[in-house]
Amino acid sequence: MKKPKLYERTRWRFALIIIALIVVATSILYTNTVVYQLKLDEEKRVKLWFDAQKAMFDVTTQEDEFCDFSLNLSIIESNSDIPIILTDEHYRIMDVMNYEDKDAIKDTAYFNKEIAYLKKHQKPLVIEDDVIKNYLFYRQSTLITSLEWFPYFQFALLGVLLMLSYFTFSFNRQAEQERVWVGMAKETAHQLGTPLTSLMGWIQNINMMYPDDEDLLMIAEEMNTDVELLKLVADRFSKIGAVPKLEPINVYDNLNKHLQYVQQRASRKITFDFPDPTKHAALMVNINPLLFDWVVENLLKNALDALEGKGQIEARVIDGEYFVHIDISDTGKGIPKRSFKSVFQPGYSTKKRGWGLGLSLCKRIVEKYHNGKIFVLKSTEGKGTTFRIQLPQIK
Repeated sequence: MKKPKLYERTRWRFALIIIALIVVATSILYTNTVVYQLKLDEEKRVKLWFDAQKAMFDVTTQEDEFCDFSLNLSIIESNSDIPIILTDEHYRIMDVMNYEDKDAIKDTAYFNKEIAYLKKHQKPLVIEDDVIKNYLFYRQSTLITSLEWFPYFQFALLGVLLMLSYFTFSFNRQAEQERVWVGMAKETAHQLGTPLTSLMGWIQNINMMYPDDEDLLMIAEEMNTDVELLKLVADRFSKIGAVPKLEPINVYDNLNKHLQYVQQRASRKITFDFPDPTKHAALMVNINPLLFDWVVENLLKNALDALEGKGQIEARVIDGEYFVHIDISDTGKGIPKRSFKSVFQPGYSTKKRGWGLGLSLCKRIVEKYHNGKIFVLKSTEGKGTTFRIQLPQIK
């Protein structure tokens, strides 16, 4: 079985994910390289600041009168973005720079924690002479910190944009599919209408013109049966896109109706195990019989195809607290686990003939028009499959 569209869509999604990851990885690598170079430059600036400060400490009192400290002061004052703490040998704060509105005297507790953190994560620069010993601690600038976080922010932003793009694309695609479904269904119902009207007229003519020909009348009766079936199909297609009218129906009676229909048309080597309505209290759900019957018929038809003329079809009803669960099982060839979701996608089919729309229509009818769910409950290749329909229960 070929599934080119599904395969192509999966491959494109995988390619887009790989491209996005490459873009993010490249951005992070480039930013980290820039940050590393800036850190080296910042270390040089701190070292220069340190040297300027140390040079002033090293000058003796006699030399002080003849030294020009304008360059040193200019270097020290030029630091406007690197947070610096200068302490004595006992780690008591002497001066702080670039800690925004923090004050060394008023915010002693804050700076004590800051010094404890810096002592743990870096080795301070030491300014000392024969008498004085000071320590210089510094943090990286806000610019470098921002650059370090930038690629991760970029990654998060890219993720949000991808999610928004995906949901927008999905919504537009679903809306487009909705229009295609409705248009196709309406057109199918319209196209069936003309030949149906003609066939009904021919059947009436046969009954009027040949009232004594039993063989011809029998053929006309069989034709009428098929015409009524085609009318039912056309009516179902015409309901797609419109809001169907729901009515309370007993689940057991509905299943028994389908049992009577399918049992007459199935191989004698196929057995059926359906609940007997006379042995169960009525269990009511709101459904549109015309559309819901289409769902059950599709599941039973698929079960018959999977059995290939031999096996068992079973129906079970489970009375939940808020939902009614209808399980339809067969002992056929089963479905691979990887296909549990894809079986409901348009175009999926294991048969050489057919459009692969049956289960897709079932899902649409159950979920869109009956506020329920339909899914593969379990399946084992070579042993069989169980589909579950879940409908809100009428209390």
